Amino acid sequence: MNLRAKNASIALAGAALLALGLSACSGTAGATTDEDSATTAGYAVDAETLVFGVVPDSADTETNYQPLMDYIAQETGKTVEYHESTDYAALIEAAIAGKIDVASFSGFTYVTATNNGAELTPISSIVTEEGQEPGYFSQAIVPTASDIESLADFAGKKVCFVDPSSTSGYLFPSYNLLEEGIDPEADVTPVFAGKHDVSVQKTGEGVECEAGFAEDSEVEKSDKVRVIEETMVPGAPLVYSNTLPDDVKDQLVDILAEVTIDDIIASGVDSADSDGFRSVFYETKPVDDAYYDLIRDICEKTDATQCQG
Repeated sequence: MNLRAKNASIALAGAALLALGLSACSGTAGATTDEDSATTAGYAVDAETLVFGVVPDSADTETNYQPLMDYIAQETGKTVEYHESTDYAALIEAAIAGKIDVASFSGFTYVTATNNGAELTPISSIVTEEGQEPGYFSQAIVPTASDIESLADFAGKKVCFVDPSSTSGYLFPSYNLLEEGIDPEADVTPVFAGKHDVSVQKTGEGVECEAGFAEDSEVEKSDKVRVIEETMVPGAPLVYSNTLPDDVKDQLVDILAEVTIDDIIASGVDSADSDGFRSVFYETKPVDDAYYDLIRDICEKTDATQCQG
């Protein structure tokens, strides 16, 4: 079957005065020095730590990212702390609050976060095979034995989406359904699976979901579903916080903008030399903010509330 590629506040005052009096009595005890402030300024935790934020798209997320975190730690000389948000909205909130230093975002999450005040800059996007360009497919799937043959057939069905802030698991699918005259909120029964692999699983079972959407890397692992349509999505960005010191930002760009798995292994990161990491990482390619204008355009066309926050 041909697949179509188509480009969503008086006790407090008293306490404060008491604290002030105690502070005066105790001199400088417990005071924060300028040096201490300079040490933590711009970092989520401190100058010795980089917090790496992700959303667990599958059960293997932390394992998949560990070699990359090991590489960042080795090259920067800092401890890299894994920060796993419960969902895309939580990662956006963490970014806005300055609780992450480096992160792997979906394109939609990046756009939404920056729309809401997160200070982030894209560095690169991961590709999984030699010769690939950044980007991946959002795939519309159905159980193998389903008689659904097109997106038009999704009307009235129970449809698995990944998360309201997922690029390939909601925004692009919503846009594509609207293009077919199907309202993704009113004309289908939406089921949010939370992760791409769960969306694939539930769709394959055909009980909670009669059809669904997920990114291609998870779909290809299952023989319980078949793809009926797909859309190319801008590659998910690795980003840094703009509040980091300039030298750290420059260092992150140097090590993450264009690096191959062979470079990482050669640098001494043995954890990268595994079938698991090879399946999700071949190299990174530079991307910039403008690369995500397509997502902004689709946000405008779908009027997705998730695009605003």
